[in-house]
Parts: sequence; C-alpha cells; structure tokens
Amino acid sequence: MKLASGIVLGLLISAAAWTLSAQNERAMHPRIARAIEALRDARAYMQQAPHDFGGHRVEAIRPLNFALAYRGREDRR
Repeated sequence: MKLASGIVLGLLISAAAWTLSAQNERAMHPRIARAIEALRDARAYMQQAPHDFGGHRVEAIRPLNFALAYRGREDRR
C-alpha cells in the first residue's frame, strides 16, 4: 500500500512540476505561447474548412503539423 501511495504521489508531483514549468514558459515567452495557439487554431480551421484552399489544403497543413509536432517533442524533454 505504501508503494502504491508513493507511486501516486510521485506521479502527482511530476504532473504538477510539468504544469508549473509550462505556465512559467508562458509567462516568460507570452508571444511564443500565443503563436503556438494561433498555429493550432489555423490548423483546426483548415481541417474543418468547407473548401480546399485552391487545392493547397494538404500543403498548407503539413508545415503546421511539423511545427506543432516539434513543439510537442520539445515539451516532453
């Protein structure tokens, strides 16, 4: 029981530390945080749009996916 409690406590502390570091980064780099949100919003818009942007939807979404995937990898370091 103590082992399980220790594991749960460790996971909670790790999650809290990750959340605090993300919040700290947003505070230190608010323009970058807003840019990341804008990328996510643009990707969602393009994926849901009723048109294909003159046949360029896939080419337009690809760099957004790349940038957001890179960001996701960096956040896990």
